[in-house]
Amino acid sequence: MRPEGSNQFVNKLEKAINGEFSAIACYKKLAKMAPSDEIRETINEIRQDEIRHYQGFLQMYTSFTGLQLTPKISEECPDSYEKGLEFAFKDEQKTVDFYLQMADEATDVNIKEQFKRAAADEQNHAVWFLFFMMDKD
Repeated sequence: MRPEGSNQFVNKLEKAINGEFSAIACYKKLAKMAPSDEIRETINEIRQDEIRHYQGFLQMYTSFTGLQLTPKISEECPDSYEKGLEFAFKDEQKTVDFYLQMADEATDVNIKEQFKRAAADEQNHAVWFLFFMMDKD
């Protein structure tokens, strides 16, 4: 199976995989710093979404290339909870736009839907991180 725009699409897919891999690591760190069990649980639910995205994109990559990708941390997660929330919020917002662009470029309906669904999840995550940033209780 050959991808949408070939090498350019595969390069963007690698970026998406590395972004998800980085988010998974960051949210594990953020969950450990969370000030309450309720926030920790929500961050862990967000992390599970990221794991699902990561696995789906990795499977897509393998079906396109026949290769296994070794993911890399693309951005380091801040060491403080507050800075981590801000980092996560901004990253999720950028990722929404990136995934919508990927969906627009895709011609395969399943790929298009996978990126649209991931974009919707990322937008939801951004709202949660914004809520946690604003919650000063």
